[in-house]
Amino acid sequence: MVDINEFANKAKGSFDETFADPARKAGMKFVEGGSNLGLRMLDQAESNTREAFAAMRQVAEAKDLSQVMKIQGDFIREQSNRSVTQAREIGELIMKFGRDVVSPEKSE
Repeated sequence: MVDINEFANKAKGSFDETFADPARKAGMKFVEGGSNLGLRMLDQAESNTREAFAAMRQVAEAKDLSQVMKIQGDFIREQSNRSVTQAREIGELIMKFGRDVVSPEKSE
């Protein structure tokens, strides 16, 4: 005769091992990846703000309009380069984040 409790425990263990544990691990990776992504975006925003204020200080100290135009042109060029680099970094983080969440755990 089959013991229903033993059968239920085996089924639960099998379910946990097959579905629940990988789902739990994927959920943790999701939270961790989202947190890393958010922190990186905040770092970038802080850097951009710092650079903008530095340029504003230079403009305030400029002696004439030609210096202001040069400072503005330099800032726009540098910000454009920063934006491309930052977009690439965020894209790479998002791709890594997606791979980490959907990739199966390696057996040890």
